[in-house]
Amino acid sequence: MRKITTTLFVLMVAMCLSAANPYKKYTEKLPFAMPEVKAPQIPSRQVLLSDFGADATGSSLCTDAFAKAVDALTAKGGGHLVVPRGVWLTGPVVLKSNIDLHLEKGAVILFAADESLYPLINTSFEGLDTRRCQSPLSARGATNISITGEGVIDGNGQYWRPVKKQKVTEDHWKRLLAQPGSVEMKKGYWVPSEGYAKGESGANMNVPNAKTEEEWQAVKRFLRPVMISLVECKNVLLQGIIFQNSPAWNLHPLMCENIIIDQVLVRNPAYAQNGDALDLESCKNALIVNSRFDAGDDGICIKSGKDKDGRRRGIPCENVVVDGCTVFAGHGGFVVGSEMSGGVKNIKVGNCQFVGTDVGLRFKSTRGRGGIVENIFIDGISMSDISTYALTFNMYYGGKSVAEVLEEGGQTAQVASMPVTEETPIFRNIDIRNVVCHHAGFAMEFNGLPEMPIDGIHLQNLYITAKHDATFQYSKNITKENVNITLY
Repeated sequence: MRKITTTLFVLMVAMCLSAANPYKKYTEKLPFAMPEVKAPQIPSRQVLLSDFGADATGSSLCTDAFAKAVDALTAKGGGHLVVPRGVWLTGPVVLKSNIDLHLEKGAVILFAADESLYPLINTSFEGLDTRRCQSPLSARGATNISITGEGVIDGNGQYWRPVKKQKVTEDHWKRLLAQPGSVEMKKGYWVPSEGYAKGESGANMNVPNAKTEEEWQAVKRFLRPVMISLVECKNVLLQGIIFQNSPAWNLHPLMCENIIIDQVLVRNPAYAQNGDALDLESCKNALIVNSRFDAGDDGICIKSGKDKDGRRRGIPCENVVVDGCTVFAGHGGFVVGSEMSGGVKNIKVGNCQFVGTDVGLRFKSTRGRGGIVENIFIDGISMSDISTYALTFNMYYGGKSVAEVLEEGGQTAQVASMPVTEETPIFRNIDIRNVVCHHAGFAMEFNGLPEMPIDGIHLQNLYITAKHDATFQYSKNITKENVNITLY
C-alpha cells in the first residue's frame, strides 16, 4: 500500500509541475508591474522520514532522522521528504535547496520544549539585528523549497511565551503560577523562567542587555524564536499545512523572493504575546492566497526592518498580492508596520474577510523609523465585530495593541512639529475601496505627524457601522467618494 500511495503522490507532483501555472491569475491586471510567480520545481524522488529511524509516537527525538533525510535527498539533487501519520518530536529542522517537506494527513511535527536544543544564532528579530534561539524550522539562502501537505507543525509555544493575566481565565492563570521555575515578574505578568525574567528586565525592544556569552546563555529562554524562519530564500511554497503555537511570530519570510503562501491555516492562542501569524519582511514578489490566520497579535503583516538596522538593510517589501484570506482573532487583519524602515510598496489586497480582530486595516509607525509606504491598493474587504478601528493610520505607535491603548484611556498625540529627517516615516498614495464593516468601535483614525502628514489616501465605497465617527489629524489630500458611516 505504501508503494502505491507514494507512486501516486509522485505522479500528482509531476502533473502539477507540468500543468499551466495556477498562480498566474494573481499577477494579471494589477495596478503595478509584477512578474508571474510560480511554485518551486522539486525533483520527483522521495524518502520517508520513518526510513531514517524516526519515532512516530512522540516518545523520542527525531532531530537526527530529519537531518539525515534532508542530507540524503540533497546528495541526490533534492526531492520530497515525506512525513507519515504520527507525532514526530524533534529539535530544529533545517531545509536545504530543492527540498519539499511534505506532511501526510495525520502527521504532526512537534518541536520539543527544551531550550538546550536551540542554539543561539545571529539573526533579525522584530526588525533588529540581534541574537535569538535557532528557529524550530528554518532555511537560509535556499532555492526551490516547500512545506506542503495536510499535517500540523506545532512550535510548543507555551514553553516559551509570557502571559498576561487579563488575557486568560482564572483557572488558566492558576495553572501557570503552579508551574515549577516560572515567575510572576510583576502583578498579572507571568514568565516561564528566572532566565526569561532576567532577560526581559534589562531588555531594550526585546534585545537583552547581554555582553558576554555567559550573559547571553543565562537569558536564553527570553530569546524565543520565530517558528518558521526563511531567510534570503528564493522560490518558496507553503501550502496546505496548519502552522500553530509558535514561540513568537509564526511565519517569518525575511528577504525572500518569489514566495507563495496558499491554503494554510496559521493559528496561535489569542493570549500569545508577539504571536503574529505572518510577518512578510523585506520580501519581493509574494502571493498570500486562500489562507486563514487566527493569532494573538497581527494577522497578515508587512514589514521591512526597524529604525537604523532597517534603513541600513534598505530592502523594501514590494510586489505582494493578498487575496481570498480570512483573519479571525488578532490585533489587526491586514497590517503594515510598525517595522517599515526599508519601505513598503506595490501591495494589492482583495477579497478578504476579517472577523473579530482588534483592528481591520492597520497602518502603524513612529518617529525614528523612516521608510516610505506607498502604492497600496485595497479592494474588497468584509469585516465584522471589529473591537476598535475599522481603519487606522497611527504614526505614534508605542508597542501596544490599539485595544490596550484605548483601555488605558487613549493616547495623547505628539503634536509638536519635528524636523524632517531620514527617521521620518512617510505614508502616501494608498487606495482603499469597496469595504464593508459591520460593527466597529471606531470608524476610522488618521493620526499623522505634523511634519509629515498622511498624504494621498483615496476612500471609495466604504460602508461602516461604528460606535464612534472617523477622526482626521495631520492628513492631507484625503479624497472620499461614497463613504458611509452609520453610528450606533
